[in-house]
Amino acid sequence: MAPGGGYCREVESHSKFVRNDTTLIKADSFKSVARLTEKNAMNSANNLKELLQCPVCDISMYPPIYQCPNGHTICADCRTRIENRCPTCRFELGDIRCLALEKVGESLQLPCRYQSLGCNDIFPYYSKLQHEQHCHFQPYNCPYAGSECSVVGDIATLVEHLKVDHHVDMHDGCTFNHRYVKSDPNEVENATWMLTVFKCFGRQFCLHFEAFQLGMSPVYMAFLQFMGEDSESRKFGYSLEIGGFGRKLVWQGIPRTIRDNHRKVRDSLDGLIIPRNLALFFSGGNGQELKLRVTGRIWSQQ
Repeated sequence: MAPGGGYCREVESHSKFVRNDTTLIKADSFKSVARLTEKNAMNSANNLKELLQCPVCDISMYPPIYQCPNGHTICADCRTRIENRCPTCRFELGDIRCLALEKVGESLQLPCRYQSLGCNDIFPYYSKLQHEQHCHFQPYNCPYAGSECSVVGDIATLVEHLKVDHHVDMHDGCTFNHRYVKSDPNEVENATWMLTVFKCFGRQFCLHFEAFQLGMSPVYMAFLQFMGEDSESRKFGYSLEIGGFGRKLVWQGIPRTIRDNHRKVRDSLDGLIIPRNLALFFSGGNGQELKLRVTGRIWSQQ
């Protein structure tokens, strides 16, 4: 064997090793760059999201986005509230649109604000707000209408909250017999309304009963709300009945979701409406005391 042959093989083998080592180095470098790029992309998205936050209300801005002559931006709602003056430099805002920032918003992809509660979808910036208004993972508001309760949470949290903090009666069963007594039926404006929660078919339902003014006439109203989404509430039906002395009123409907607040349901008159003169008739006696008994049941429509 020629002396040079072994030397050439050694050089060739060493050369392969160097190439393989270089490949490993390059692969590691690519991973590092990819991680850095991903981190920078996230930081950039966060920075852009901060740019799209209104300096007044701290809520994400959507078109039209306005700016002052010095470039300070503000959302359309706050622009009307601050008398058309820039909150940063006090210059008059006018009608200058920040079209560049509106375009930036079109390029962003952001997670739902309820990601921590289970929503893992990603949305274009301008579609995100619309989704969040109807996201099934958003917490529910407390359905207790006797006070301006600010508690929010999932159904299990609200049921416990109603029981412990509002002392709401809890019942199991799909039929109910609700008694309402008031010594002075003329005090409609100050009438105490009542809420009872029923567990039926493994779900919770809120029975409301209250007095209020309908135009110039005092009325009483009972209605049922479902503690869940509107799409699920339509799987159930319910009936309410009140009567006495050979007369009765019957209401049948679909329970409204607690996504609809109490006043919205009440003002839509989606329930059993009892005029006061009829309520006094059902109460019997001399009309000096209100004694009403509302019965009802819940059923599955599936």
